[in-house]
Amino acid sequence: MMNQGNYSYKELRAKLEETISLLGGMNSFVRRGDRVLIKPNLLSASDPERRITTDPAIVKAVASMVLDSGAKPFIGDSPALEPFSRVARITGMEEVGKELGIPVEDLTEPQQVQTDESYRFRNIEISSKVLNADAVINIPKLKTHCQMLLTLGVKNLFGTVVAQRKAEWHYRVGLDRDLFASLHLDIYRAVNPVLTILDGIWGMEGHGPGNGTPRKFGLLAASGNALALDIAVCRYLGVDLEDFPLYRAAKDRNLAIPPEKIQLIDEMEEHLHPGQVEIPKLDSLHVLPGFLKPLAPWLVSRPYQDRDKCIGCGRCVDICAAEAITLAPDRTLHYDYKKCIRCFCCQEVCPQDAIRFRKGLLQKILEHFHR
Repeated sequence: MMNQGNYSYKELRAKLEETISLLGGMNSFVRRGDRVLIKPNLLSASDPERRITTDPAIVKAVASMVLDSGAKPFIGDSPALEPFSRVARITGMEEVGKELGIPVEDLTEPQQVQTDESYRFRNIEISSKVLNADAVINIPKLKTHCQMLLTLGVKNLFGTVVAQRKAEWHYRVGLDRDLFASLHLDIYRAVNPVLTILDGIWGMEGHGPGNGTPRKFGLLAASGNALALDIAVCRYLGVDLEDFPLYRAAKDRNLAIPPEKIQLIDEMEEHLHPGQVEIPKLDSLHVLPGFLKPLAPWLVSRPYQDRDKCIGCGRCVDICAAEAITLAPDRTLHYDYKKCIRCFCCQEVCPQDAIRFRKGLLQKILEHFHR
């Protein structure tokens, strides 16, 4: 972890070289001639100043280091809804590709992953472009997430699942955040990135991952282990690990690294705890006894439309795998809460932050008891 002030390419390149040298240097992760996927967070076609996506300056710096190592980088992701060409253009990735003379590719062509009994999910499909790469460098954005609390290194690799199949996975795992986190762990293990570099210089707090508030954290972090990095960043943010679904899922599967065993190189005390960070409050379904879990749809928070903000674009309808949302001619959204699986994909893709949440009974009870 290192302090970093801005997105100046020259300064970024120097900081990245310094950071990665502590891990053995870029040549420790990629070899000459390797085809290397650089996987940023390209959630939507958003200007980098909104801090929704990985900043193009970091992607450019990393890709140039890979080029200097004699490898062959390409930039890739698979947005859930918007055309990849538009996402690449508006996020600045297209320009990075032109400047460096490297491909910028939509991660298409789903392919079955060969798994074993150690995986929780046995029918995972991710882009063949990922599986055929010689190495993957993962460049997530530091953001909060209304369903998963935070979206960091491990969660970023959900973007290797091809387009609309992401919504299908949301539908399959339903309300169980820990199960969804376990899916993220399996995808992370299947992709097996050689290096994760977190863009936390500017990130997002509050109503993330797409509608939160930009926040300057000044953090640039790298690790060969994305799960360890995510746990360390939770400490940095002052988040209780037991509130983080990914950590709970990893601990349940004996995959979590105890926080005290994570060695932070070049860490100074003042780097830690950036002050109060606005973290989403989740309905903690893992505290429910088993006999109450069938009642979860009636206990957890539910999405609703902010009529003043909604422009009637219909993205929420398009993304909803449960087909729980309809859009009336007068731009009124109607939710079928019996079908709704509370994946909050509608909130994630809404360009106007027009999807809000009403607290469920479970969250009200947990807040009453300060849980």
